[in-house]
Amino acid sequence: MKIAVLKERRPLEMRVAATPDTVKRFKALGYDVVIESGCGVEASYLDEAYAAAGAVVASSAQAALQGADIILKVQRPLSAGEGLDEIGMLPDGSTLIAMLNPYAAREELKTYAAKNVTAMAMELMPRITRAQSMDVLSSQSNLVGYKAVLDAASVFGRAFPMMMTAAGTVPPARVFVMGAGVAGLQAIATAKRLGAIVSATDVRPVAKEQVQSLGAMFVMVENEETKQAETSGGYAKEMSDDYKRQQAALIAETIKKQDIVICTALIPGRAAPKLVSKEMVASMKTGSVIVDLAVEQGGNCEVSEAGAVVDYTGVKIVGYKNMPSRIAVDSSALYARNVYNYVALLSAKADGALAINGEDEIVKTVTLTRGGGIVHSQFQSI
Repeated sequence: MKIAVLKERRPLEMRVAATPDTVKRFKALGYDVVIESGCGVEASYLDEAYAAAGAVVASSAQAALQGADIILKVQRPLSAGEGLDEIGMLPDGSTLIAMLNPYAAREELKTYAAKNVTAMAMELMPRITRAQSMDVLSSQSNLVGYKAVLDAASVFGRAFPMMMTAAGTVPPARVFVMGAGVAGLQAIATAKRLGAIVSATDVRPVAKEQVQSLGAMFVMVENEETKQAETSGGYAKEMSDDYKRQQAALIAETIKKQDIVICTALIPGRAAPKLVSKEMVASMKTGSVIVDLAVEQGGNCEVSEAGAVVDYTGVKIVGYKNMPSRIAVDSSALYARNVYNYVALLSAKADGALAINGEDEIVKTVTLTRGGGIVHSQFQSI
């Protein structure tokens, strides 16, 4: 059985789907591993390190894919209209494991099915205890929350901690984190380590204890609706218009007192909820900073722009794209371990063949196409 690891070609993507460490682990499972030359360079993993771990280095994507049973990527492969036709080069009957973004690329599922490719979207991994080691959204979001605070600090014109000097006292920065999921909790922890006064909000009541355990204050409209604000998969639901109005009023009062706001609120498969209006931005002090981690799904802030740092009424709104790629060495290492753990789950047969159990919740939830058809319940109507 052969695993092929391809170079990432989408803009701003510096991660890689396998590291020399996971190559060794795949070899121990009995796989042959072929990497496309240069696939890990931007994440500081060189071809020589892969070769030393036991991988064969191929000169091109086409050479790496020849005869491959499993293809590993970070982002979905390119289609013919996007440059190199990576989808067209996938071997018929192979298994593709990557973050395939099916909500935004639904039509590509038909192509996978037509080529009899078993396409598995790692970002759909269920948030259950047994799948924690394979949860790519959590591993990547953890680093994103950390990086968001550092990005805010680099743009902010003041220090984070209180400093008492002979020349006077520097007051601590006030940081407000919107959304207390994995990224939000890491942002809280990082801001606290830097010495800021931190508060946070979320629509899920369960987040209150988590936020307070990190030493931050919890800000939330609590009513009957919030008791059902979380999906069975652990994600936030979209709230009613009435709740949104109440929450917006509370946030408006809170946000004007903040120096830094970190926006992390996302709803899978939906546009990001608008949480910070132009009026809220205008109410903040000159020199304040907003980091919008939801910018690629429309943004939580009304004036954020994907890929840009916007100055609006003296407030800087940071909208960097592909945040995990901005910390590519560690995000690659964690993603690669998530993928290895998933492949190990599928590699139960003694003869080295994949043992894909379509009834296993972990497998069923991430599998988009198999056996020449679209099998995921959310996408069968395409």
